[in-house]
Amino acid sequence: MQPALWEPASNNLALAKLQGYAQVRDFQSLHKWSIENREAFWRYVFEDSGVIGSLGDKGIIGDTFLKTRFFPDAHLNICDTLLKGDDQQILITEISEAGAKREYSRKQVREIANQVAAGLQEIGVKEGDVVSAIAANVAETVFFALGALKIGAIFSSTSADFGTATVLDRFQQIEPKVLLVTKSYQYNGKKIDCTEKIAEIVAQLPTLLKVIAIGSPSSAYQSFDDWLEGFKPSQEISIPGGFDRPGFILFSSGTTGKPKCIVHSAAGVLLKVLSEQRYHLDIKPEDKVFYYTTCGWMMWNWLVMGLATGAGIVLFDGNPLYPNPERLFDIAAENQLTFLGVSAKYIDSIRKLGLRPKESHSLPALRTIASTGSPLSHEGFAYIYEDISSSAHLASISGGTDICGCFMLGVPNMPVYAGQIQGPALGLDVQVFSENGGVAEIGVKGELVCRNTFPSVPLYFWNDAGNAKFKSAYFERFADVWTHGDFVEKTAEGGYVMHGRSDATLNAGGVRIGTAEIYRITEEFAEVVESLAIAQNWEGDTRIVLFVKLAAGKVLTEELSNQIKSALRTKASPRHVPAIILQAPDFPRTKSNKLMEIAVANAVNEVAINNLNSLANPESLDWFKDLNL
Repeated sequence: MQPALWEPASNNLALAKLQGYAQVRDFQSLHKWSIENREAFWRYVFEDSGVIGSLGDKGIIGDTFLKTRFFPDAHLNICDTLLKGDDQQILITEISEAGAKREYSRKQVREIANQVAAGLQEIGVKEGDVVSAIAANVAETVFFALGALKIGAIFSSTSADFGTATVLDRFQQIEPKVLLVTKSYQYNGKKIDCTEKIAEIVAQLPTLLKVIAIGSPSSAYQSFDDWLEGFKPSQEISIPGGFDRPGFILFSSGTTGKPKCIVHSAAGVLLKVLSEQRYHLDIKPEDKVFYYTTCGWMMWNWLVMGLATGAGIVLFDGNPLYPNPERLFDIAAENQLTFLGVSAKYIDSIRKLGLRPKESHSLPALRTIASTGSPLSHEGFAYIYEDISSSAHLASISGGTDICGCFMLGVPNMPVYAGQIQGPALGLDVQVFSENGGVAEIGVKGELVCRNTFPSVPLYFWNDAGNAKFKSAYFERFADVWTHGDFVEKTAEGGYVMHGRSDATLNAGGVRIGTAEIYRITEEFAEVVESLAIAQNWEGDTRIVLFVKLAAGKVLTEELSNQIKSALRTKASPRHVPAIILQAPDFPRTKSNKLMEIAVANAVNEVAINNLNSLANPESLDWFKDLNL
């Protein structure tokens, strides 16, 4: 057993109350109970969290991932829970990169969300319709999502920095009826104008009935504020629905083609997030919760769903290191944050900059620091306790867009060990499988899997006949066992060590990126015949390396390299830009002519490459092995 970095100081937690209900003394026993008594556990979460509505008499019907239904007689609208509580409590605090701050009480949020609901109904949006946003992480985006959920519509968003092709790959599939857009935003001190991009996108979304713009009025689209002025509903709008009513569409990274559109139950995501935030992360009513995210990442949905705990949320849009590297700690101190969520990459960045927030900032309210996006290094764990806070609970969390939640995360009444995620999520039978499908021994690396269903399993993929893509995404490896694509090991302390993705998905600055999203842009260049991107292990994190195969006689010049980077930045996002671009002579392929990205990644990262017999041209790997990047 390694020494603990942190020990819990108090057991006065919602988790302790749950352990008393289950009549168990420790988290391991509680987790076992939550698996063996699934219906009792999820009903407890519902009732203990004060969710408004009814789950009905029927519990969990079915016993396979594709056929299980949770609480088929349920009747609720999640906004009733998200917006319940003291009218005067500050529910949303919005902070811009430029320093502007806006605060909204719960009463104001409730009233604006109600106006949005009325406005959407006036346009003709009804239950089951899709509304979308290309937006900055600002209050209007939250209001718009809440208004849509109030009437049973489905909400889906991308970040304002997504390029035209990246947005259309997503929204052309789901055909939204209404679009909320950000006309401009600031990043790293620069104003980014989105008007031309928005016009291109709108022109290619024929299902749109209306476009609403955040910010000052313009000739092209009605402003959000002006639009709201036309709606003053006299009654609360709240259309109840079943537990499996769709509420969100999130998107896969697009590794093997256009992103998959993952449809989530609003109630299912709410219940899952409540189980995580209240029992694993000790978020309490009237806390102030912050997660550095954009509207293109599932952590935005996770943050907004946290309103159901009674806590207020703090939004920030911009570069977390601008105008100074201490920016997020300035926000934490000024707003007395109790929960600070960031990416592992951010922690590594400020560690290398030598920041010592423990000395420069007063953070007495800060109880929890969360890290996600990529594995947090041992050095990152140590840095937090040495230089940020010796008393805060460091919760490394891991999950995904696929479940809009976590498979593994913090446990506030257990010790924290360097490099380890503390425990599995309650209600989820999380295991590490070996190659043959058996449970791996402690300390042996394997596939992260989950053997039972839970409320935030996707309802389905959009336009996925016979659930073909759904089955292929999670259940091809092990029958009726969710295989997530993470490489992980269980530790003697009961925690988990993450070793990165076991598939070809890239991870840049805590954001998952599909290689196909990069290829669709790089291969627009006449000189580029083919391209292949990998994540290279680099200084405790990963960086994107892009290889290009050029037309005969062509050479990768600095000018062409810069043009490719510029195209990726503008058409996709800054996070899609590789650290290095190199010209390669050939790429390894399967005998069915599929590119083998993982083989190249293994060669560059000096990992043993198995099953060379599956390659049509295994000799092509020799060039990558000799690179010595």
